[in-house]
Amino acid sequence: MMDSDSEASAKSLISRLLPHTKRGDDGTLVVSNYIGGEWIPTEKTLKDFSPATSEGIAHIPRSDARDVDRAVAAAAQAQPAWGALTRQERIGWLNRIANELEAMAKDVGALESLDTGKPVALATNVDAARSVSNFRFFAEFGASMQSETFEDGTAVNTVLYKPVGVVGLITPWNLPLYLLTWKVAPALLMGNAVIAKPSEMTPLTATLLAEVCHRVKLPPGILNIVHGLGAEVGSPIVGHPAIQAISFTGGTATGKIVAATAAPMFKKLSLELGGKNATVILDDVDVDAVVPLVVRAGFANQGQICLCGSRVLVADAIYNEVRDKIVAAVSKMTVGDPATSDMGSLISLDHRKKVEGYIKLATEEGGTILTGGHRPNPELPGAFLRPTVIEGLDIHSRTATEEIFGPVITLHRFHSDSEAVEMANATQYGLAGSVWSGDDARGFDVASRIESGILWVNCWLYRDLRTPFGGVKQSGVGREGGKYSVGFFSETSNVCVMGRPKAKERNNLTAIGIVAAVVAVVVAHVMQSK
Repeated sequence: MMDSDSEASAKSLISRLLPHTKRGDDGTLVVSNYIGGEWIPTEKTLKDFSPATSEGIAHIPRSDARDVDRAVAAAAQAQPAWGALTRQERIGWLNRIANELEAMAKDVGALESLDTGKPVALATNVDAARSVSNFRFFAEFGASMQSETFEDGTAVNTVLYKPVGVVGLITPWNLPLYLLTWKVAPALLMGNAVIAKPSEMTPLTATLLAEVCHRVKLPPGILNIVHGLGAEVGSPIVGHPAIQAISFTGGTATGKIVAATAAPMFKKLSLELGGKNATVILDDVDVDAVVPLVVRAGFANQGQICLCGSRVLVADAIYNEVRDKIVAAVSKMTVGDPATSDMGSLISLDHRKKVEGYIKLATEEGGTILTGGHRPNPELPGAFLRPTVIEGLDIHSRTATEEIFGPVITLHRFHSDSEAVEMANATQYGLAGSVWSGDDARGFDVASRIESGILWVNCWLYRDLRTPFGGVKQSGVGREGGKYSVGFFSETSNVCVMGRPKAKERNNLTAIGIVAAVVAVVVAHVMQSK
């Protein structure tokens, strides 16, 4: 249970950062949708829980198709004027938003931690920081964009980047503001109006973004935040005929539903879906240097990052040493209070049950739990779970091939680089992976043969935002980042202008035309004479 001081502190934080939140008769904080520059409540609401305490911290709108229609109308009305601004003017807005977020980075981290259960340090140093850098990056990228022209001596072709119009963004609960701003920034840069649906499990920092945009006086209707359930809000967004593009990040099963709805409507579609990523440790590594990085790759954000390396493949010659050192490191990790612990809580009690179900499955499939696999303290009310390391599973087992999305890694032994690649590819997913080697060329060779959209060699989660981000196989469709995001949030048109001949050339062409006409008359006369 959340004690009275903690509850008061949580309410104080929400009220201070989200000043348009209202207080119900019973003292409950009630969040509103942000549509057309206005704060609009709904009759029905959903309860927002803090995962670390399992206590309700606010009520959010339980919106429906009518709210989506209202948001689309506001966006459609606002978009033409926004799209007519120069790119430099829109860049100015991106920088204003970034400045506001940067000034409140500590508060952003605290709010994100409250809503997700992740450690405060992680929420501040990763989530809050990245939300700023997303806007900064696309502002700088937009300023560096050059006009595209192609000349062949006869004509000049110019490529135009026009706004798509009204776009729908659907984001997950694991990196709420991080991933929302990753989509909002390029969408706004290219002149679109946005309808965004954050996860109903982590709605607060999306509302904070709306507060920031409201404070900097972003034109009404350009950013609209509509809260609610996937079936009641997400589906109407995906199926709305006036929304021309959908960018979705979430689970593969839901992604299939999104694609089935959007594809027949010929909407632009970007899907960043699940992953079951391999961490490949070759036999020439410095084990002591690599193990802490591999542990981080497996358990960051409680393993609730689509890029986490949950399958750890280790060369046979060093398997025992690596296994023992991973187990030792993981066993020392602290789990509990997000303000002080290495790991916070999972997103919900239900999600913890799902992860625990996979741990039980692992033992049924012949696996051995080396550490973890249980709750740290039965008296803790939050969705806490010890980080878990399992060995002895077949690489094709369900535990080793299905996305768990929690603090669980499985260890597997390989005997050659080729076998490591084969094992890494033994899944329906292909989002990311990492290769660790004392030889960069060898590491690159192994990485280049793994079927994933993103591969790291001797690092993990290092991101150059200019590069393509996205998966293959069941991990998604399309790419985000730099020119890839700009391309998705634009409609390109090519204008071909044929060069006009100069005066002398025109005279020559006229003379040639006259001669050709005379010849044609003579030929016709001769043919008639015959």
